[in-house]
Amino acid sequence: MRLRNVPAKSLLVPFLIFQALWIAYALAREQKGPRITKTELDHPPANLFYFDDSDTIILHDREAGVVLRSEDAGEKWNAVKDVEEGGALDVQRHPFDNQIAYVLGGGKQHWITKDQGKSWTKFETEASPSFFKQPLNFHVSDSDKVLLHTQECSGLFDCEEKDYYTTDGFKTVHLLREHTRDCLFAHSTRRSPASKADIPEDRIFCVVLGKTFGGSPSKWPEDRRLVYSDNFFTDVQEPLLDGDRVVKGIIKMAMVKDYLVAAAKGQKTSEMALYVTKDASTWHRAEFPKDHRLEEDAYTILESTNYSIQVDVMTTKAHNPIGVLFTSNSNGTYFTKNIEHTNRNDAGNVDFEKIQGIQGIVLVNVVDNWMEVTRSSKIKKELRTRISFDDGRSFDPIKSDGKELHLHSVTDVSNFFGRVYSSPAPGIVMGVGNTGKYLKDYDQGDLYISDDAGLTWKKALSEAHKYEFGDQGAVLVAIYDEGPTDSISYSLDHGKNWEKENLGDKVRAKVLTTTPDSTSLKFLLLGTIGGKNFHIFSIDFKGLHERKCEDDDFEPWYARLDKDGKPDCLMGRKQKYRRRKADHICFVDEEFKDPVPEFEDCECTNEDFECDYNFIKSEDNDECVPADVMPVPEGQCQGTEETYKGSSGYRLIPGSNCKREGGVERDKEIKRPCKESHQTPPSGKITHKIRKFKGRYFMEHYYLERADEKTTGNDETVIMRTNEKEIYISPDHGKTWELKLEGVEITAIYPHPYNNDAAYFLTRGKTVYYTVNRGAKFGKFQAPHEPTRDKVQIMAFHADKRDWLIWTGAVDCSNSNDECHSVASYSTDRGDRWETLLRYVRKCEFIKKDVRGLDTKLDQLVYCEQHTDEKPHTPLQLVASKDWFAQSKVHFPDVIDFATQSEFIIVAAKDSDKKSLKIDTSTDGVIFADALFPPNFKVPHQTAYTVLDSSTHAVFLHVTVEDRDGFEYGSIVKSNSNGTSYVLSLNAVNRNHDGFADFEKMQGLLGVALVNVVANLDAGDGERKKLKSMITHNDGAQWALIGAPKKRLKGQDFDCDVEDKQKCSLHLHGYTERGDPRSTFSSPSAIGLMLGIGNVGEFLTDKANGDLFVTRDGGFTWVMAMEGIYLWDYGDQGSIIVVVKENQNTDRVRYSLDEGENWKDYIFSDKPMLITSITTLPSDTSRNFLLWGKDPNDNDQILTINLDFTGLTDVQCDLSDDYKDWIPAHPTQDNNCLFGQVTKYRRKVTDRLCYNGPRIPDPKVDKLCECTRRDFECDYNYETETDGSCSLVKGLPKPDHSKACIDDPKLVSYYEPTGYRRVPLTSCQGGRELERWEAREHPCKGHEKDYEEKHRGLSGFWLFVVAVLIPVGVGTAVGYWVWTNWDVKFGQIRLGADGTSVERPWLTYPIMAVAAVVAGLAAVPLILSSLWRSVSGLFGGGGGGGGGMRYTTRSSFARGRGDYAVVDPDEDELLGDDEDEEA
Repeated sequence: MRLRNVPAKSLLVPFLIFQALWIAYALAREQKGPRITKTELDHPPANLFYFDDSDTIILHDREAGVVLRSEDAGEKWNAVKDVEEGGALDVQRHPFDNQIAYVLGGGKQHWITKDQGKSWTKFETEASPSFFKQPLNFHVSDSDKVLLHTQECSGLFDCEEKDYYTTDGFKTVHLLREHTRDCLFAHSTRRSPASKADIPEDRIFCVVLGKTFGGSPSKWPEDRRLVYSDNFFTDVQEPLLDGDRVVKGIIKMAMVKDYLVAAAKGQKTSEMALYVTKDASTWHRAEFPKDHRLEEDAYTILESTNYSIQVDVMTTKAHNPIGVLFTSNSNGTYFTKNIEHTNRNDAGNVDFEKIQGIQGIVLVNVVDNWMEVTRSSKIKKELRTRISFDDGRSFDPIKSDGKELHLHSVTDVSNFFGRVYSSPAPGIVMGVGNTGKYLKDYDQGDLYISDDAGLTWKKALSEAHKYEFGDQGAVLVAIYDEGPTDSISYSLDHGKNWEKENLGDKVRAKVLTTTPDSTSLKFLLLGTIGGKNFHIFSIDFKGLHERKCEDDDFEPWYARLDKDGKPDCLMGRKQKYRRRKADHICFVDEEFKDPVPEFEDCECTNEDFECDYNFIKSEDNDECVPADVMPVPEGQCQGTEETYKGSSGYRLIPGSNCKREGGVERDKEIKRPCKESHQTPPSGKITHKIRKFKGRYFMEHYYLERADEKTTGNDETVIMRTNEKEIYISPDHGKTWELKLEGVEITAIYPHPYNNDAAYFLTRGKTVYYTVNRGAKFGKFQAPHEPTRDKVQIMAFHADKRDWLIWTGAVDCSNSNDECHSVASYSTDRGDRWETLLRYVRKCEFIKKDVRGLDTKLDQLVYCEQHTDEKPHTPLQLVASKDWFAQSKVHFPDVIDFATQSEFIIVAAKDSDKKSLKIDTSTDGVIFADALFPPNFKVPHQTAYTVLDSSTHAVFLHVTVEDRDGFEYGSIVKSNSNGTSYVLSLNAVNRNHDGFADFEKMQGLLGVALVNVVANLDAGDGERKKLKSMITHNDGAQWALIGAPKKRLKGQDFDCDVEDKQKCSLHLHGYTERGDPRSTFSSPSAIGLMLGIGNVGEFLTDKANGDLFVTRDGGFTWVMAMEGIYLWDYGDQGSIIVVVKENQNTDRVRYSLDEGENWKDYIFSDKPMLITSITTLPSDTSRNFLLWGKDPNDNDQILTINLDFTGLTDVQCDLSDDYKDWIPAHPTQDNNCLFGQVTKYRRKVTDRLCYNGPRIPDPKVDKLCECTRRDFECDYNYETETDGSCSLVKGLPKPDHSKACIDDPKLVSYYEPTGYRRVPLTSCQGGRELERWEAREHPCKGHEKDYEEKHRGLSGFWLFVVAVLIPVGVGTAVGYWVWTNWDVKFGQIRLGADGTSVERPWLTYPIMAVAAVVAGLAAVPLILSSLWRSVSGLFGGGGGGGGGMRYTTRSSFARGRGDYAVVDPDEDELLGDDEDEEA
């Protein structure tokens, strides 16, 4: 780097040295301005900092990779020699040791200094530092203890994060933990919670990736966890954040003064939860007022006090944001509102600043025209500045010469170093702004100053200036900030008078700064000359030779004054400083000696008290009221006593120094009524409420379920639309309903599939209504076009960005001409602004994050089906873009449909002959591969596919073999882990005309599925299909008939021999016979339970002749539960089962509290009703149910009936006493191994009268098992023999396993084929590893040396590690990855040729139906295709069939049940729904 020092007074005559020195000395004696020295830089600095309490500065030139150092406050600079030139990527100073700093290289080589940069020592690390987040975390009391966050990437986005630690200042470096997101010392700030508690010195908290069954990482944020260790993770613990439970979904943590805060993200919601601790041990959830919740990227944790946390919560859209400021109580658990309509920007920064060094003074900017801004984000904000002198309890305007003054703040910061307004200089505050009604643009502002901490203000300089404080406020420096200038201004009397000093050049100021404590007489200016050349100017006021201040030059200055001008108290004391008098021109000249406040104690007042434990502020913030039923001291409230002595509701704020004597005693115990301690006991009864509506039927109804415990509130919201096109919302599961959008004709409801708080309501025109807070409020926007006339989804949603929408609209369709076509538009702000995405489309979709290999940064990846050459009626091409179609790529020139199913993108395209279809699959959204079907699987013209499921790391595909009307069936083939190579799983699986197949996976248990197969394949025309039911417990590798129950309900024998499975087995009516395809046998939270309608015999008989059967062990054994056919649903995670007669008028339901062993009746009506459906929350965790039906005697009236079981008990089950372990087993083996592992589930003991409440903890792997035949399936080109072995199909070659090396460049070797391949889900280890059984191993090309190294002299132990443990880790990762990403457990996507469908639009898109409880989200089958309508939008239907339906600190702390798509060349309607409905 080029450095050139230029003295301000040049020496002109070298040969007259003595004379020149004498002249210079004389001039210095009379110098009136500061001494200025400039240094030219090659590049703008990336970082610049002072070592605390010194004139030593470090400057980082990132472009050149060098570090510069100055020992004299910037007058002279030298390059650091010990650091390799070009090697410095980042520079950081130690925040607690003013001798230490670090230079971090881009690789594994770094440097440390322990003498303020005089010398540097090189050290190396095993991995490179992460520069996407703070790489270093420091211990507050031991400078040698440092945490290093690293990131190693094998591709652009394929990165692994680890944390390392040192205890000796990087002399040695050790691995702390892998798969971390963030780590910090509990003792990481001077006021950290651990510093005030008895917490071990080495306690470290980390946010880590969630674990899989085998210990592999889960990439989803909702699986992340907070863990801690006191011995560098030799031992690991997980803190109990929510009562006695751990919390998943922790995405960030930070120290905020006295608090450690962790933020958690819920599933299918943008709401966040904050958990707070003041002692690094005991945690509480932060509670906010009910009308304000925390949302992702919508709240900012601000600079807080020692006794409270400040949080600003966004209340509007992010495009033009406004917030509300809240302050917590002293333990950070309850927040109350301070001031509304605070100004914030889209980066999360808030116009909020505390005056440094003075307690209780806060400056904020508020939006005066907030109502207009809320209605339209295009409205410019009108800002006004407000100040508080009582820690935010009240705010007032600031004034200058009697006029309101408004100042630019954090969201429009000009000087990037230090605070906006203040410094450690006591009471001196400056800012750029203007007087008048509102804040004007920055270049229309002037510089204002206050020397009484913001109480009074006066104009200091005209025009906007950067400014800085020095010598404890005795020197103020400013420089013009609206363009280049050749001078600086300075004041020595608190800004009353200003002098100028020439810089010698026209400089455009960029940064003006000084030492962090503002005690120095030296300043530093960074700016450009000529608009491009960067220079640093050292400005030194010591040359002014002002006298040093003496005692008489100082006065006591009180930091806060009340409205009467008297010193004010805060936290029980008055605060004052010894400050230089403004009109005494002298220098304090006490460098690096911080101003120290003095305090005077005050008598206690009401402001020194806060709400006691178990009390919260009343709605009007006027008093503290009980938060819940009050606990009563032992021995009180007995007999006839009406009162007891207890808390007043208040306590002295911890940290308040107020004097008790003579002051307010607000925390003195008082008499409280005993009735506060009484909780209404449960009635022991079930209750119901009936609500009637005008209409003939329900069009659709959906649950907006609170996804998990991280959301606030306890509502169970249902939205519903009748055939009258009216919208009703119930917040209490149908007890009460409210008509919404009265007078507006709603043609469709689109609940947000990835956010349970949001739903959209379409009309016949462009107007769209929406709610993003579960129906509490409604907004609207104008779509760019009327809804499309094509039979496709009108709206598409982004999985992570709640407000990103795609709208498919109709253009040139007014006269039904041939030019009518669809145009896709997109919005990133919930419909405020729209841009054209693509024309002549059929549909467009965001590609979901579930796709396994999808780059997480490709938020804008969109797939569209577009007509070729933008002409109607031409073939559809599949086009993709990752930049809103500024650039695009055609993947397929002629497609029928595509769908995303769990981790795969599956495309049905026309083959080259245009007569049949082919399947292509992608796991990364970029590269597609042809699907290779089994060689012995011959279908001349493949005309229809149904993608059944891909939740277990493999695609289950139903290929239609026979499509005769009424005799349709096909084969199920199962893919390898990348969806390209298929093996035959089962033949002759039943399907119907609409493309649905009789295939259903059990929710909550991996690998269990049921099908119906056609047994009479040789039947002639006109004969009916004869169906048999089969079940698999190993993900389709083996199928068996379902064993029949031993006896009928009342002990009678069946009409066949149950020991003869071929002639006597259980058969269940499946998918193809359901009135609603999302009704299911099982529940995601009722693990092991299934209900079904069927019969025992040789074949499946008519449904009307069926009975209800139940299994409690995952389908191994079944019993008859009830005679006759019923609809059913599960509640309270399976502890309640409710059934109601199907297709019969009835006045009662039957219910069981013991998993179907015993049943009782509950009468809900005095006359029979026709019930068409029974529903509850999609997660099946509620104790409320909803019956949907009608009065059979009144065709114009429909009704809902709420059934409430909460009255049965108010006792929540105890995790330790009321549950038992349950291990699913396989019927033909005795070691309980499924997929290579024994898994333990927690299930409630059936005879305990208690309710489950919060979700039961996740299952745990009890042990891993040795491999057996059941962990393998036949490889490609192999088929299963009668003895279960796999043999090569005659005439076909063995598969080429060397291709695995191409698919995985990291692979070192491969094995020759043995005929077997692992079931993708298994995690078995050792035993019969059939894919390698007696197989030869070969090195992958390019990895020959690695192969040799791998096999060179490995000991028995390492052979075990390499050959057994590593594969186990991979296999187990697969298993748990599926488990924790249960978005699409059950869906079916049928891909074929063109088709039409019924009218309701929602089911044709992936919907949110039943949220999984045990491990993620479970999915109900749904339809995704060319269809635009389907059955009514029933959310939460349990089974049987039936009816319709950022947080940021200022340092960056912020910062459906499945897819079932059908396309069929001769498809008419889906499920026969021909109601007249348009969207």
